[in-house]
Amino acid sequence: MSVKIEESWQRVLQDEFEKPYFQHLTAFIRGEYATTTVYPPGPQIFHAFEACPFDKTKVVILGQDPYHGRGQAHGLSFSVAHGVRTPPSLQNIFKELHDDLPGTPPAPDGNLDRWAQQGVLLLNATLTVRASEPGSHQKKGWEQFTDAVIQKISEQKEHVVFILWGAYAQKKGEIIDGSKHLVLKAAHPSPYAADRGFFGSRPFSKTNAYLEQHGQTPIQW
Repeated sequence: MSVKIEESWQRVLQDEFEKPYFQHLTAFIRGEYATTTVYPPGPQIFHAFEACPFDKTKVVILGQDPYHGRGQAHGLSFSVAHGVRTPPSLQNIFKELHDDLPGTPPAPDGNLDRWAQQGVLLLNATLTVRASEPGSHQKKGWEQFTDAVIQKISEQKEHVVFILWGAYAQKKGEIIDGSKHLVLKAAHPSPYAADRGFFGSRPFSKTNAYLEQHGQTPIQW
């Protein structure tokens, strides 16, 4: 089947698009968008891939669900569209960033496209959600698809940094080959968990040190 996705990802994931589960998933998602309010907007479902091609991916930050509030989700994990109030988890991410790398300029808003364009794949495990119904598109096939994405990166690339915040992301990241990639684990940045090991984990400086060690350009966070 034909899926509109960035060219390098199209090449890497083509076999996945032909599998029965993905065809069932596509039929379900089309039905949802036709009958109810779903986020992100349809053209932004694969925005993480458009913004960060496979060939340029050097960091992966794994999230769970898109934001389910009006106007927030735009296809990147933890990120919100321009002009949208920064959610609490992202506020904590920015707090840790500025504690970790004190010279980093303040973020203009919660849109993380600037990270994605430098090679940070901001990947949610589930790429769509019904409005005001968190988790509503879980266990429909997205998790199998995003597992395949992680596995392709792990197998076909080297020296990628995987940032796994919280138990869910860490469980999903068990398929990563830690012998050729850097896997950073910490508590989730949500207000309910950030004090239990997210603050002080220094993922941004650790990522940049690893990238530089392996001859790659650090991220301008």
